[in-house]
Amino acid sequence: SPTTSTSTTTSTTPSKPKFDKWKQNGITVAGGNGKGQELNQLSDPHGIFIDQKKNIFIADTQNNRIVEWKYNAKEGHIIAGGNGQGNQMNQLDRPTDVIIDQQTHLIIIADWGNRRVIQWLNQKQQILIQDIGCYGLAMDKHEFLYVSDTTKSEVRRWKMGEYNKEGIVVVGGNDRGNQLNQLSSPIFIFVDEDQSRPFRV
Repeated sequence: SPTTSTSTTTSTTPSKPKFDKWKQNGITVAGGNGKGQELNQLSDPHGIFIDQKKNIFIADTQNNRIVEWKYNAKEGHIIAGGNGQGNQMNQLDRPTDVIIDQQTHLIIIADWGNRRVIQWLNQKQQILIQDIGCYGLAMDKHEFLYVSDTTKSEVRRWKMGEYNKEGIVVVGGNDRGNQLNQLSSPIFIFVDEDQSRPFRV
């Protein structure tokens, strides 16, 4: 009896990237009213964090405060610092970065001028890490906190809640330099969501 064979050809089209073209003109989402200390102003802002509701948290460095700008708001409100430059628990000294733990609502701040990483929750403060040239912060999905240290030219990692140790060096740690195993005053960092690897920016 005759045999019939059929073949099926499947073609796959590569999925289009989510953003294939940036708009040429951006819009101001925070500040934009000149340098200053009013709630609708910023002064030398550094790190930012954007939550799932598109609220923006800003390390307002020269104002020694962390401000939150709600989505489409005309001004921010102070959520940490704002009590003058200093080293008291309710003060900050030129903060450079901020991240928010969206599960616990903890505010974690790189308090660069005070050489400490400090946590704020409901206006209560706790120093997490001391004596560190902290500049950039990142957190991965496994609840590890990453801190870039500009003084030691390295990135260290801590398990959230376990700050009594020195942390683990994950990038750099071989003195300052331009070799592939060295960094030179790393600032902002980003952790890839899939691989949980820190990258220097």
